[in-house]
Amino acid sequence: MSLGPYTSFIMTSYALVAVVVLLLIVWIAVDYRTQKARLRDLEASGVTRRSGRGATEI
Repeated sequence: MSLGPYTSFIMTSYALVAVVVLLLIVWIAVDYRTQKARLRDLEASGVTRRSGRGATEI
């Protein structure tokens, strides 16, 4: 398959997009774990979520 004179530009662009998408996936996974740890620490210290309460406790 020939992409013409712009082959290197096209392939480089696709490679950079792939790297950016992978970095975003890793960033989201790390942030998810960080947020879960923070939430666990807050709940361990006695802070509760509003969504955790029943509707009658308003």
